[in-house]
Amino acid sequence: MRKPSTLTRAVLCALFVLGLIIGTGPFYGAAFATEWGGGAYPNGAEDFMAGALPPPGTYFLDYVNYYRATSFKDNHGDRLMPKFDLDVAVNVFRLVHVTRYEILGASWAVHAFLPLARIDVDATMGEDKRSGMGDIIVDPFILGWHSRNYHITTGLDIFIPLGRYDEDRSANTGRNYWTFEPVVGLTYLWDNGFELSGKFMYDFNLENPDTDYRSGQEFHVDYTAGYHVDKNLAVGVGGYYYYQTTDDELDGDKYGADGFKGRVVAAGPQAAYSCKNMSFTIKWLKEFEARNRPQGNSFWGKFLYAF
Repeated sequence: MRKPSTLTRAVLCALFVLGLIIGTGPFYGAAFATEWGGGAYPNGAEDFMAGALPPPGTYFLDYVNYYRATSFKDNHGDRLMPKFDLDVAVNVFRLVHVTRYEILGASWAVHAFLPLARIDVDATMGEDKRSGMGDIIVDPFILGWHSRNYHITTGLDIFIPLGRYDEDRSANTGRNYWTFEPVVGLTYLWDNGFELSGKFMYDFNLENPDTDYRSGQEFHVDYTAGYHVDKNLAVGVGGYYYYQTTDDELDGDKYGADGFKGRVVAAGPQAAYSCKNMSFTIKWLKEFEARNRPQGNSFWGKFLYAF
């Protein structure tokens, strides 16, 4: 087992860092427990038409996210420490290319993400600040099926640990381990303008080689119930549900009495507006029932440009 000082650093990391630097995307699409209290995917990133690929072409997206939490919950929903103040600002650049090729009747697309983040944490046991690049996401094999009313998209997002990381820091913009995330996006759009969408994900995390810590597997879904007022404006409510399905491990052993398994639910209003070859989305998501993770509020803005 690791020396107590190293364990303490691992716990501090688990309490302080979001690790919500990047997400997968609106065409088939902030998380915490696991190491650093967070997952690779920024829960709540996707919303309207989460299961739909756009027509063939190239698309640029810019995600802006601000997350603030003033409490970190334990396994019983109580405060884990008297003082906890976390601010994370993230900007993610995403490029999507939908090809003209079809596979099994589905459109084939690829995408990649470049995240930049600033993390500021001030807690009972110390404070830290850090800015820099986060982990990169790529997916070379996205498939999307369409009909008049429903859309289905699948993919396998790969989180590549290229972000800034130091095991002795409590604020890191990278997670220092690989994550493989199968994704299924579903959208049903009624003729009268009502919409239900969900982006379902399951994460498999590899071990962090610097800490010998392996984060548990995670199930999470971004959801939206919306109404398209006209061809330009959509409004609705949405959010996410997150549940860690397996225990965290340190040096191959279960971490803590409860495996530090986290869960949380979030909900809030959202709206989107489209104009010519552009669209804009804004939303506010409030977290509830957090366990083994921070509980706070997340504010999102998203811009899409079709070339």
